[in-house]
Amino acid sequence: MEHVAGDLPFTYSEVGATSGEMPRGYHRFRVRRRIGYGRALFEHAGAAILDYRMQKGTGIFHDASTVKAEPGARVTVRLGVGPLAIIAPCRVVYVLAAPNQRGFAYGTLPGHPAIGEELFAVEYDSADDSVYGVVAAFSRPATWYTRLGGPVVRLVQRFIAGRYIKTLPSSPDRTR
Repeated sequence: MEHVAGDLPFTYSEVGATSGEMPRGYHRFRVRRRIGYGRALFEHAGAAILDYRMQKGTGIFHDASTVKAEPGARVTVRLGVGPLAIIAPCRVVYVLAAPNQRGFAYGTLPGHPAIGEELFAVEYDSADDSVYGVVAAFSRPATWYTRLGGPVVRLVQRFIAGRYIKTLPSSPDRTR
């Protein structure tokens, strides 16, 4: 019987943990950078995230079962270069639609070289009208080659997190 990503189990038990305190036993990180100011930017950036533009903008997007991120949607990303690249399956765990937060998290499925979850979001701070891009994740190796990569894999994760945030729209006035 062939499985579709929607019925495959997540490869970790802490599903949804990027929405709060991330679990121990994983490499954890959170990158938060101001991308500009204003409610309009927040709304625009939030819509871009839900359209998978962070993944598309970094060149890792491969496919998704929905046009916009929604719980249960299958997402595949292409990791690596050329013939060494692999297609890594994920599924959207939840979507953020709070007044000052927009985004989604996806978790790994069997066949992904990591085990864990990643959050892609934008936050609005009404105190000073700032808008922040956020990427947070917890993960650990699922394969021999990600275990072998160790610290290098973690550095690449942080580098890509910064690139994700750079893909977001920004306001023209970044000096405020």
